[in-house]
Amino acid sequence: MTARKLPPLNALRAFEAAARHQSFTRAAEELSVTQAAVSHQVKALEDRLQLRLFERHGRGLWLTDEGELYLPFLRQAFDLIADGTDLVQNHEAHGPLSVTMLPTFAVRWFIPRLGSFQKAHPDIEVRIATTERSVDFSREDVDLGIRYGKGQWNDLECDKLFEDRYVAVCSPSMMRSETPLERPEDLRHVSLLHDGDSEDWRFWLTALHVKGVDSTKGLFFDTHDQALEAAAAGLGVALGSRVIVQDDLDDGRLVMPFGDLTDENLSHYLVYPKGALRKPKVAAFRSWLMEEAEAASDALAI
Repeated sequence: MTARKLPPLNALRAFEAAARHQSFTRAAEELSVTQAAVSHQVKALEDRLQLRLFERHGRGLWLTDEGELYLPFLRQAFDLIADGTDLVQNHEAHGPLSVTMLPTFAVRWFIPRLGSFQKAHPDIEVRIATTERSVDFSREDVDLGIRYGKGQWNDLECDKLFEDRYVAVCSPSMMRSETPLERPEDLRHVSLLHDGDSEDWRFWLTALHVKGVDSTKGLFFDTHDQALEAAAAGLGVALGSRVIVQDDLDDGRLVMPFGDLTDENLSHYLVYPKGALRKPKVAAFRSWLMEEAEAASDALAI
């Protein structure tokens, strides 16, 4: 592509303002420069174009035919620049805030708390994108993400929200069955509830050195949330993030038959590109989420 051959922007601004006001003095006031500076810029533009844009008669200022022809194009160009600038600034300050996270985390932890953020920041529209994969912030229109792991994302800023652990959960009715769950080995008598082709049960049982339980048997569901609902319905025992299932534990829909035995402590992290906190909406969301996470950690005492 051939490079555009454009006159200096300051010269174009000086001409457009002077033409609009038909006065160097008023143009200078608008641009916060001296009258001499405006006159100099217009003269430089005329020299660059090798034609006259103004006729000067005493104290009067009139556009030449060439000036009359040139002015509408510059007005349109500056209007487009102004519109584009407003659009970008409005998008940055007040546009939607996109957050990505795991589906079950969204349903069972994030959404129940989202109302307090909306109440504090009604002007920020939050868009939740649920996915099992890690999004590419450089290629996708996402502002922040909530991830589960060990915080090893070197290309992103990471704020630890809270530690977490996977625990076995079931309905209270299963604790009153003919084969009560008193220790992990008792899982051989019930259905294990899986989400997708997850190997969570194998990892959990191996880490706790549980013998005699087949980790491949049971009921399989598409999502973790479905497995937890099946557990609440008394269909078997599921594994769940302690943070995610805490509301169900508090409501009595689920119980932890073996307490908070776990295979490994991981954590939830807020992640975002470097420099993202310069956006007010991102900074506001981070501040709110860190407060919610602190409250959750204090309640769980993990």
